[in-house]
Amino acid sequence: MKTLAIRLDDDLHARLTIVAKLAEVSLTDAIRQAIESHVQTMSAQPDIQAKADTLRQDIEREAREQQGAISQLFGTTPPTKPTTRKQQT
Repeated sequence: MKTLAIRLDDDLHARLTIVAKLAEVSLTDAIRQAIESHVQTMSAQPDIQAKADTLRQDIEREAREQQGAISQLFGTTPPTKPTTRKQQT
């Protein structure tokens, strides 16, 4: 779980506090529910979905590029430690 600090105008804070009391939930739960609702609403919008598809493609392309760079640097298997031989006397 992450902690998030937000700044609210006094008026919005007062209204949110009243709504939370009326709903018999904590202020934290009221904020969490509002954020969850907003995220669901936004994620259903076609323009957000299109941007998500573009972002997914960008992430996948960057991952392929990074995997290619790692393969070029280290080959398909991880490098091994050099072995040392005991000198015979």
